[in-house]
Amino acid sequence: MALESNGIENKLLLLYLINTMELPMTRSEVTDFVIQNELMNHFTLGENLSDMVERGFLEATFENTLDENTTRYVVTDEGLTNLELLEGQIPRYIRNIITQYIVDNRGKIKKGYEKTAHYFPAENGEYIVKCGIYDDKRDSMLMELSFPVFTREQAKQMQQNWHANYTALYEKILSALTETI
Repeated sequence: MALESNGIENKLLLLYLINTMELPMTRSEVTDFVIQNELMNHFTLGENLSDMVERGFLEATFENTLDENTTRYVVTDEGLTNLELLEGQIPRYIRNIITQYIVDNRGKIKKGYEKTAHYFPAENGEYIVKCGIYDDKRDSMLMELSFPVFTREQAKQMQQNWHANYTALYEKILSALTETI
């Protein structure tokens, strides 16, 4: 069931999957999907993801740089533009497989977003840390914060602190912002 080996179809499949999910997907989630459906092998998947990040079609954010399976991918504006132009080249049966996967797995993937902390390199050599808390029941964001930091170590520390203390931090920030001065 694998798509043609030239890679364009594989890249379109990945853009379509991640864009249709409407959530950043971890490398592990993408791998599970393509392997389970025998759409491409692990090596081909890795090459395609790397190439698409390098070309600016996907943005990779890192939850844990020591474990690439926690890298999350989102479609960039350039990726979306290319997908819109070429989406018709994705066979209907592949689109149906993706649609069914999303119906079956979106809730589980979304559950992983109740608290998030990701960091990624900025253009100036610094890092951006994004922390968030989401309410899955109401399908809404409760809080999202972005911080520029100078080093990867600072980014990792902020990420670890957020994961360990997000409830207390949320309460302190909310209290400070609603307090009458």
